[in-house]
Amino acid sequence: MENYSILDEDWKTLVSFFPSGWEKQARHTRAVARLRGFSSQETLLRTILLHIARGYSLRETVARARMANWAEISDVALLKRLRSSEDWLRGLCQQLLQETGIDLPQLSPALRIRLVDGTLVKEPGPTGSQWRIHYSLQLPDLICDFFRITATEGEGTGESFTQFPVAAGDFVIGDRGYCTASGIEYLTQAQAYVSVRVNTQALPLFSKSDRPFPLRKRLQSVRRTGQIAEWPVRVQGATGSIWGRLCVARKSELAIQQALRKLKRRASRKGSRLKAETLEYAQYVLVFTTWPARQFPVRPVLDWYRLRWQIELVFKRLKSLARLGHLPKYDDQSSRAWLYGKLFVALLTHKLIRHARDFSPWGYQLP
Repeated sequence: MENYSILDEDWKTLVSFFPSGWEKQARHTRAVARLRGFSSQETLLRTILLHIARGYSLRETVARARMANWAEISDVALLKRLRSSEDWLRGLCQQLLQETGIDLPQLSPALRIRLVDGTLVKEPGPTGSQWRIHYSLQLPDLICDFFRITATEGEGTGESFTQFPVAAGDFVIGDRGYCTASGIEYLTQAQAYVSVRVNTQALPLFSKSDRPFPLRKRLQSVRRTGQIAEWPVRVQGATGSIWGRLCVARKSELAIQQALRKLKRRASRKGSRLKAETLEYAQYVLVFTTWPARQFPVRPVLDWYRLRWQIELVFKRLKSLARLGHLPKYDDQSSRAWLYGKLFVALLTHKLIRHARDFSPWGYQLP
């Protein structure tokens, strides 16, 4: 009778949640052209996840892998393995994302839709460094086409569209943290298109008459759950006006109540009073876009932002997981692989939670 430890049992349970064909993908993506130092694809992935999910340094990871009889490699060899596993980890993320029910539509190859975001990473220890990651993912393939690491303080380190190189024709989606006139102007001058969640305190909107856009008044006509609307608006940049559309969807009553409770808790912590317009705007999703109206009417604009938000729900787990770990800071390929590894752990956690309610009494899924 085989004598498994609790850790081995936990690992076997975790493997049962991996995407189908995960070992074949390792060979297909050439992550394991040679196993050299590892006994199998399984021990390779287990070692990589020990580094990424547990936050151990490369040196500590290889020491623990050696003690567990998983691998006999150096920290330099593990870094090379991490680099070569980039496509493997990305493919696993794609499969798990599809399992969440998020439908990534097929796009024309000429259409490049990019989700941009940022997160903080705090390395282990009382004196561990803190870094900000800026990254861009292309849809529908989840290709990380840009990855930058900056300090968390000082000029030019905050979240902004200006952190990202863009090309003419890019369709860029960002959340409230990217909602500034300077960022929108940067994309427009590069002949890229933007869809960004509106932060009404950071982005003044104007109408054709050069007066402030009467947002509260216009929202009075959008009162039913699921009702959508759009209006032409402009943003004032440093060099001129930027015309676009304000796309609006009213939230469900449940979502409204959740948003209002969150605002009230935040105001209570800060000892501040909420303005009436803040409570009003919390009942809607507001997106400013310069995406062409013929190609992207109001509903597709909101659908694409909703897709970004669905992925963001998974990335919230990534952001909490990413607070621990030794981030490869000087190598783009290993940094991207590290990011895909973090996302894989986040998606796997998400899947485990989904299945937890339906776990069998013996604690795992039968093959």
